[in-house]
Amino acid sequence: MKPKNICLVGLSFFIISYIMFSQSSKLEYFKKPVDFAHWFNLIGAVLLISFNKVFPKNNLNTIASFLTILGVIAHIGLCTIDFIMWSFGNNEIAKAELSNQISNTPAILYPFVIIGPSLLFVGLSAHALNFIKTNTVSSLMVIIGAPLVGISFFILKNGNLMLISCAVFALGLVLLLNANENRKIIME
Repeated sequence: MKPKNICLVGLSFFIISYIMFSQSSKLEYFKKPVDFAHWFNLIGAVLLISFNKVFPKNNLNTIASFLTILGVIAHIGLCTIDFIMWSFGNNEIAKAELSNQISNTPAILYPFVIIGPSLLFVGLSAHALNFIKTNTVSSLMVIIGAPLVGISFFILKNGNLMLISCAVFALGLVLLLNANENRKIIME
């Protein structure tokens, strides 16, 4: 499968997971028989590494690729924590104890919960900077959409705004992916 197609599949999985996350009141439906929301998120995040292969190779790409990989690693860790949390079922005491343990362990809290997962968005936004002069609107969709995903979810606690932000972010990446593909065809 071509890296571009892997990117598109990854974005699709990622968006589907955010659709599920945005329906937090109905999230329990997506947790049976497995935690579908986090599986889609995990698979999507891992497939997004393919963006490192499709964008122009330069110094910014090297930094963006590194940040993207760190973000994917953090997503894997966060999803693992969420899978463990899910495994407790209705045992709210066990969930609270795990949450408390993670909150009191900075070596887990910061890289896998607070800072790390954001690096996926930062890395992909850094990739978008390569196109700021040639595809300004698409680049800005990625660059602005990325922090809005976190702000809408963690600060505003608004699942619908989070989903819209993620959709804008993903659409910007799709447009950049196609712009990059068209540029390669023209140069050949």
